[in-house]
Amino acid sequence: MTVDMTTTVPVGANQTTTPTSKTAVDYQSFLKLLIAEMKNQDPTKPMDSTAYVAQLATFSQVEQSVQTNTKLDQIMQSSALSQADALIGRNITSADGKTTGTVASVTLGSNGLIAVLQDGTTVPVGAGVSIKPAS
Repeated sequence: MTVDMTTTVPVGANQTTTPTSKTAVDYQSFLKLLIAEMKNQDPTKPMDSTAYVAQLATFSQVEQSVQTNTKLDQIMQSSALSQADALIGRNITSADGKTTGTVASVTLGSNGLIAVLQDGTTVPVGAGVSIKPAS
């Protein structure tokens, strides 16, 4: 069986302010699935219209959750960069106490902040790390 997936979408229905990944479902995809579901339903037992509204509401909630997570990630990165700025020029001691020095720069890696000391040694900033004002 062949299903025609052509549909008309209201203006602006699939426009977003942030780029989405290729795996993200947008309104265009949702509407295509909804049309296919409507075309292929049993005519003697049609789906109740409240079920369609519930599907749209669920889809909208998922989309809002994804957007919220994206914004939270941006806030966390901004916070980490603020913390990085505060570390430069301070003395740092690693959690194991073996590495000590003055922070020359800080990089933001996938696992958090990494302090680069003046001698080039790196110290991951995390639990147990001691930071003091420069002598």
